[in-house]
Amino acid sequence: MRAAVIHGPGDIRVEDRNYPELKLPTDALVRVTAACVCGSDLWPYRGVRPTEEPRAIGHEFIGVVEKVGDAVSTLAPGDFVIAPFVVSCGNCPSCRNGITVACSHRAGWGGEDEHGHYVDAGQGEAVRVPLADGTLVRVPGVTEPEAALAASLLTLSDVMATGHHAAVSAKAGPGRTVVVVGDGAVGLCGVLAAKRVGAERVIAMSRHADRQALAREFGATDIVSERGRDGAQKVRELLGGVLADSVLECVGTKESMDQALRCTRPGGSLGYVGVPAAGPELPIGVLFAKNISVAGGMAPARTYIPELLEDVLSGAIDPGRVFDVEMPLEDAPEAYRAMDERRAIKVLLKP
Repeated sequence: MRAAVIHGPGDIRVEDRNYPELKLPTDALVRVTAACVCGSDLWPYRGVRPTEEPRAIGHEFIGVVEKVGDAVSTLAPGDFVIAPFVVSCGNCPSCRNGITVACSHRAGWGGEDEHGHYVDAGQGEAVRVPLADGTLVRVPGVTEPEAALAASLLTLSDVMATGHHAAVSAKAGPGRTVVVVGDGAVGLCGVLAAKRVGAERVIAMSRHADRQALAREFGATDIVSERGRDGAQKVRELLGGVLADSVLECVGTKESMDQALRCTRPGGSLGYVGVPAAGPELPIGVLFAKNISVAGGMAPARTYIPELLEDVLSGAIDPGRVFDVEMPLEDAPEAYRAMDERRAIKVLLKP
């Protein structure tokens, strides 16, 4: 089969790999119908995170179950499924507490499972999914979704679930004012999530016209293009002399965390989901002085998918609009370039 492989900074190649096979009774084999490039994939692409040796890449995919192991009880060949961005068992204490990303048996796409068996990455034609009952989410009544629905289903594997996690962590909700720092796919999904949970006012921080437009369509009431002190001052002006009740940090850099804290009112809440990659810090003195609550981290997508899936299937939300470019899998190198150069918000890859 064909799959995207990262060899080093700026070096993505689509190569031949062995077609996966079932290894364990709890496995499923999924034919990938759509995958995508994540903003976090750009950190190794840019060399911010080292690539010690070539490895398959990608952690967001949807597809059709081809085979299941003898111990798989909730899935069958032909089921259409969403794969969250990590493998989880569904039964350990962390999973029962809803923090599936801290599963005692977790595995990452493109790594190894707890038994030492290779786990395929998402940007390829097929994937062996360990712990399939705990990991995969079957989409009821869907076999071959049309393009717009498929795109929205794909966002649930990571970016929509992550935006939702930011909103929940920041206590966004009715009567609350919200600022979203970051206008990538996660930030835009954060805008949609804040609107979905009933935030009164949603301010998107963005300097790019196309992303500003989508943010408004997703529910942003205001756009702020300024940064640093000027950005926080603009937020204060928009909110009548106060800062935001809830702030979503959706980037993962020192600058974005600073921006998020500057925009949070005393006693407010900050939800962070940006993958830490460029030195973000939490200044305890600022948190102490302003009584800011901070929560967040890696989103437990598997926990959130059933709730969000219901709204996608009903048409209440359409997060798939964050995909502004679609390319064949063979064009994965160009997909990475387009996102790295900000010519695309998020690229959907079709095997």
